Amino acid sequence: MESLRKGLLRVVSRIRRETILDRKSVKRILRELQRELLKADVSPELVLELTTRVERRVFKESLPPGFSRRDLLLRVLYEELVNMLGGEEKYELRIRRRGYVMLLVGLQGSGKTTTAAKLAYYFGKRGYRVGLVCADNYRPGALDQLKQLSRIVGAEFYGREGAQSSATLAREGVSVMRSKGVDVIIVDTAGRHKEERGLLEEMKEIAETVKPDEVVLVLDATMGKRAGSHAEAFHKVVPVGSIIITKMDGAARGGGALAAVARTGARISFIGVGEKVEELEPFDPPSFVSRLLGMGDLKALVERMRKVELRAKPETFLTGRFTLLEFKNQLEEVTKLGPLRKLLELMPGAPQLTPELEEAGRQNIKRWLAIMNSMTVEELTHPETINRSRMLRIARGSGTTVKDVRELLAAYRRTRKLLKSLARRRRALSGVGINV
Repeated sequence: MESLRKGLLRVVSRIRRETILDRKSVKRILRELQRELLKADVSPELVLELTTRVERRVFKESLPPGFSRRDLLLRVLYEELVNMLGGEEKYELRIRRRGYVMLLVGLQGSGKTTTAAKLAYYFGKRGYRVGLVCADNYRPGALDQLKQLSRIVGAEFYGREGAQSSATLAREGVSVMRSKGVDVIIVDTAGRHKEERGLLEEMKEIAETVKPDEVVLVLDATMGKRAGSHAEAFHKVVPVGSIIITKMDGAARGGGALAAVARTGARISFIGVGEKVEELEPFDPPSFVSRLLGMGDLKALVERMRKVELRAKPETFLTGRFTLLEFKNQLEEVTKLGPLRKLLELMPGAPQLTPELEEAGRQNIKRWLAIMNSMTVEELTHPETINRSRMLRIARGSGTTVKDVRELLAAYRRTRKLLKSLARRRRALSGVGINV
């Protein structure tokens, strides 16, 4: 994954270096993005879909107040990569009862046995008593490997040599673990060769025998985009609940595996990022993409843009529902966006502020927010109820004067009046067929 990370960092650096983000420069950036994703073995169809959506959104979506086209491109790139890898919401494995059975399935060499130990370590650290069951009667050394790993992670163990049936081993192991009062039972199964149809039939038989609470498919990240077809094959045979992708630390094709699996609609629960038992991470697409892009603050930027959009919806302002609460929300967002002078520089035709005027504006906003923080919800949503006695109380609570409260209310009324006039103009233009 390091090669993909370095490639995406180059793309982000290119975005930041561009002085003008017009269609020509955005197309150049997206061509570079396409090359990096294709090198990571993401399918050409998916790469084309993603870059087409990015280009369309960058020039179709309006800029939130105080943000640049560069910010919008970074946000769209982030959101589309997150969507490609499964969306905003991460999958959470919840242990709903004692004796919860997790059945691990997958191909030979995918890392199931190591993953079983990693899961045991993960749940053990969260206070669960975990048991490991070896239901692999094919691979030489599988029994000894899982037994040794169980000692390392402090888990209960069941396994025996000479069993003819994997389903029998799984059933025995689950029964023994439940008799010991184990909270989480993790069953490790055989992999064998990927072309053997008998493997899928065997997984189906084990699942029907032990009736697991969760079937977890373990896939190797080096498979790249082929991981999607294997995920679909297992899905058809056993009710796969989630997927763990292993060997993400050294797989140049890890991005392709993640994208291919997410494309099937399956949920990725964990990724393996090393050989040690503690190197298993819950998969959170937003955090993963932020790390890939080398921007720990990118998620925060996206959230700020979303908040501004949510609070700056024209349907709220242009339909007469603009209260002091909306006015307060807008002022709070302005304070988060940086110095007023910098914000005005982003707005064509805006006046230039001297340092003195900028400081005066900042102090005004700070004072107004203090005043509104001293108001009740009723006063914020129904400013007409604010009489002189309320002004006195608000002034005392905010450490200001009644004159300051009056100035705030006057500024609010001017803003509301302006918005109402915009609403009338909007309705008039819509009446003659002009969309605004």
